[in-house]
Amino acid sequence: MEAKRSVVGAKIRTIRETKGLSIEEIAERSGLAVEQVASIETDEYLPSLGPLIKVARALGVRLGTFLDDNDELGPVVCRREEQEVHSSISFSNDSTEARQNMIYHSLARQKAGRHMEPFVIDIRPDEAPDFKLSAHEGEEFIYVLEGTVEIAYGKTVYRLNQGDSIFYDSIVKHHVHGAPGLAAKILAVVYIPI
Repeated sequence: MEAKRSVVGAKIRTIRETKGLSIEEIAERSGLAVEQVASIETDEYLPSLGPLIKVARALGVRLGTFLDDNDELGPVVCRREEQEVHSSISFSNDSTEARQNMIYHSLARQKAGRHMEPFVIDIRPDEAPDFKLSAHEGEEFIYVLEGTVEIAYGKTVYRLNQGDSIFYDSIVKHHVHGAPGLAAKILAVVYIPI
């Protein structure tokens, strides 16, 4: 199955235009380059969560707004077959080649007013990870469902296997990726203060 990409860029552009903001204003507010914001909107650049969180904050919306279809005030149940078909999106690992190495399956995309973003993430194997650390406000929790992942956190790299978990402040520069050459699947919950 090929994950959807264009929905994020189109939603960002629509929200920006609705709010009467220019790409330059979003770049200034987010601290990203004008070219980077433009390429995110046109899906030329596959961002990691860090830049998307910065764009969401610059627009004054939740990160989940980029994935939402409808808002539900009550509980949201996400069935496995719905995750796999309707709510996946690919991001890069901010590598120099912008490879699609992570497929995010949102577990609460219709929940209104949420402050946490829960995902199941499929991590594709990569023989030679080439990534940049990024930081953003909030906290992250990761639980390894399958395989082995590495979390670069500051100057330390943590290697986690199936059943291991990590909880960290995402203001510290970090990056999550599969161990070299290995696929993995994780449960990730990202908390972003509003």
